[in-house]
Amino acid sequence: MRVNEKYSTLPAEDRSVHIINICAIEDIGYLPSEGTLLNSLSVDPDAECKHGLYLRDGRRKVDYILVYHPKRPSGSRTLARRVQHGDAAPAARGTRQDQPLPGKGDVGAAGGPEPPMDYHEDDKRFRREEYEGNLLEAGLELERDEETKIHGVGFVKIHAPWNVLCREAEFLKLKMPTKKLYHINETRGLLKKINSVLQKITDPIQPKVAGHRPQTTKRLSYPFSREKQHLFDLSDKDSFFDSKTRSTIVYEILKRTTCTKAKYSMGQGEGRKKDSALLSKRRKCSKYGITSLLANGVYSAAYPLHDGDYEGENVEFNDRKLLYQEWASYGVFYKYQPIDLVRKYFGEKIGLYFAWLGVYTQMLIPASVVGIIVFLYGCATVNENIPSMEMCDQRHNITMCPLCDKTCSYWKMSSACATARASHLFDNPATVFFSVFMALWAATFMEHWKRKQMRLNYRWDLTGFEEEEDHPRAEYEARVLEKSLRTECKSKERRHIPEESTNKWKQRVKTAMAGVKLTDKVKLTWRDRFPAYVTNLVSIVFMIAVTFAIVLGVIIYRISTAAALAMNSSPSVRSNIRVTVTATAVIINLVVIILLDEVYGCIARWLTKIEVPKTEKSFEERLIFKAFLLKFVNSYTPIFYVAFFKGRFVGRPGDYVYIFRSFRMEECAPGGCLMELCIQLSIIMLGKQLIQNNLFEIGIPKMKKFIRYLRLRRQSPPDHDEHGKKRQRYEADYTLEPFAGLTPEYMEMIIQFGFVTLFVASFPLAPLFALLNNIIEIRLDAKKFVTELRRPVAVRAKDIGIWYNILRGVGKLAVIINAFVISFTSDFIPRLVYLYVYSQNGTMHGFVNHTLSSFNVSDFQNGTAPNDPLDLGYEVQICRYKDYREPPWSEHKYDISKDFWAVLAARLAFVIVFQNLVMFMSDFVDWVIPDIPKDISQQIHKEKVLMVELFMREEQGKQRLLGTWMEKDRKKDEPCNSHGPKAGLDSPEYPGGAP
Repeated sequence: MRVNEKYSTLPAEDRSVHIINICAIEDIGYLPSEGTLLNSLSVDPDAECKHGLYLRDGRRKVDYILVYHPKRPSGSRTLARRVQHGDAAPAARGTRQDQPLPGKGDVGAAGGPEPPMDYHEDDKRFRREEYEGNLLEAGLELERDEETKIHGVGFVKIHAPWNVLCREAEFLKLKMPTKKLYHINETRGLLKKINSVLQKITDPIQPKVAGHRPQTTKRLSYPFSREKQHLFDLSDKDSFFDSKTRSTIVYEILKRTTCTKAKYSMGQGEGRKKDSALLSKRRKCSKYGITSLLANGVYSAAYPLHDGDYEGENVEFNDRKLLYQEWASYGVFYKYQPIDLVRKYFGEKIGLYFAWLGVYTQMLIPASVVGIIVFLYGCATVNENIPSMEMCDQRHNITMCPLCDKTCSYWKMSSACATARASHLFDNPATVFFSVFMALWAATFMEHWKRKQMRLNYRWDLTGFEEEEDHPRAEYEARVLEKSLRTECKSKERRHIPEESTNKWKQRVKTAMAGVKLTDKVKLTWRDRFPAYVTNLVSIVFMIAVTFAIVLGVIIYRISTAAALAMNSSPSVRSNIRVTVTATAVIINLVVIILLDEVYGCIARWLTKIEVPKTEKSFEERLIFKAFLLKFVNSYTPIFYVAFFKGRFVGRPGDYVYIFRSFRMEECAPGGCLMELCIQLSIIMLGKQLIQNNLFEIGIPKMKKFIRYLRLRRQSPPDHDEHGKKRQRYEADYTLEPFAGLTPEYMEMIIQFGFVTLFVASFPLAPLFALLNNIIEIRLDAKKFVTELRRPVAVRAKDIGIWYNILRGVGKLAVIINAFVISFTSDFIPRLVYLYVYSQNGTMHGFVNHTLSSFNVSDFQNGTAPNDPLDLGYEVQICRYKDYREPPWSEHKYDISKDFWAVLAARLAFVIVFQNLVMFMSDFVDWVIPDIPKDISQQIHKEKVLMVELFMREEQGKQRLLGTWMEKDRKKDEPCNSHGPKAGLDSPEYPGGAP
């Protein structure tokens, strides 16, 4: 490494650490001599034992890591590492000029053969130099390491000193605990005894984490202020800001530090195309730094460090290891989550996700219990169900019409006995009660979560926190800069300003450099985004049409397969046609749904990118909306078809409805479509949870990690393996998977919430399977965050954002859908109408015969009658089919009967009554349960009162101190004033003096 000799007083062998942050020392008004500073930052021989968590002196923590791919500079120019200082003092500027970042590696070594010129690499290196110089000006301390175990990768280690942390904490208005302790109001009387009993009962399932149990005292929190540092406990400055807060502060500096003055290495004689390419790349780095630099490949990664290793005998105990033992292990699946520790390590946003997932999983327990009771009720009453007993009674000898043309023959209703009995397990009076219960459960769950969220906001000092407008995204800044440049060019053309051809490049570069100022005035309007909006609309409509087309293809598969199996000579095959077709079709639907989910996720991200949202929050909300819409349609379209469309547009014997003039529409089984809906829902739900949510989450990260390992092994030198176990922390974290956000985690849970609530009337066991899945899901996600992912940047948040609105929407939609499922898909309403209107003895005897219509086989259309009419052993004159139509001997034969309209009116009336009743009950639950628990509102009010008292006492103390000083000054002046009046009495100027 080339170092100017006048900047070092150490021996040559000890010059691996250098002056890196004079600006920060200037901020506190202390500038030691060179020798003192360099000696204070000299290499600690035992620093390597820190495993990369500290800089080379072994004392300063590494708060953030920037990763890049170092390349030798082009031979056309020797690039000096210069740092722009702005308004820094001239003396300080003189000491830092031409100073490389401390650490290993020499990028710009002189000598050797001249390599080929690479202007893009020079451009990236210039940007890194300028950006890192600006970080130094912001007060951060940097250290570079290019001699790593990973070949071709360099690391910049960033440390935020105390004064920078204080400054940024004040800017960000971070609430920090003060010295003031106060007691939390405790419950008294009976509630206190109940809480103590519950604590003893739940003690075995509590994680062994400090601070997890309810606290009786709490520190008063206040936004950090450098002027009021006396309020805070600063006895241990190293631990006052934890690693999560330090990385958040550094990330905020990285986001707002600009990269706008980098110069380009341009060789002589290069064409305008290369210049234009460089200008185009320059435009992409228009304003805010780290997001633009990552997008343009100047840096390949940026991430905070994990606290250390999570397993091993000689590993120092740290929060990551504690999380692995008490949270991310499958052996503790029965324990509560250490949410406070999760928040401390990963931040509030991730902490809220796992808290929400835990509340959702707990609320599934009562829903699962009630669902099991409903299912057991169906099992207990299956032998008492008169309609299914009539269907299974062979003495009734009901002959049904063929299920398909020509190849299908007549069949006995008793052959569908098993389906009818199984349908009763899910189609019974208890199902209606369970639908009402689940609607109220959804409302209670939302209210319970709001209260839990407020408790977490109080515990995590987020009360009063308001999200500020985020920095614009890099893509938005680039788009605005392009628009501003176009506007500037058009304005110049209108003014007819002459421009010589030789100066065109110079003018364009000047315009690009001035683009940052232009972007402050220019914004993207709906006109700029109109093409993207049209593309979004057309693409979403097309994707939905593709989903419908695939469902139609599966329908055709079911119809054609059923017709083909009906031609089989084996009686066992023909008797199981409906089960075979249903099972295979559902599996096809499952595979298609899983594949399209991945495709739609990528399409939704692409559609959101072309919209160019301004902030990350806006980008995330738009992405969530598009992805949810597409995945909702993809997941539920096959289920909606079975629930509301299958068997509705069949026609009747002699006048069936055909697809493509050859395929007859499907019919429901004599027991209804509810059993098939149950099969469809259960297979898709369980398949998605098992394959997509579990196998993919386990397999894909491990496969990506293995691929990265092979790639690094191929790129590394031969001695890589023997030193693989000695990697520094930042090297080990670089091999982990980058954090991609919480959208996939929330999305799979919201889709599952839809399965639990939307069609719960057809599958009461859905909450049970969701509960079992979530028990595994919590530990699976925890293990992924602790062991498989790089540590995410902690993000402050006081709620789960747009996901809460989606949950409320799904809950409201569930009431409507369950009303229609009970009314139109199940036989609940027809049974009630028959029992109270048509039954002669007040029982359900005769219900099956009442729901069947008669058809004269002589009325079949030509070419549609069965090829083997004697398949049952006798000639059939009249066959039956499920519908409410006039018999063939009626004057208006085969017309819809009055019974149909009576049942339809009852169904519509039930939908209206059920929907309004359940909606009212849900709103009543919402109104009765307050959003903010009473004890939390009292504690928040108490904090405000204590804070006012604290400042009043502080102000009174200042006044007393000021009064004491004034009293001392007055007493000092009294001896002088005691001689003044005597002199004044003898003076002729004194008014009361002698004449």
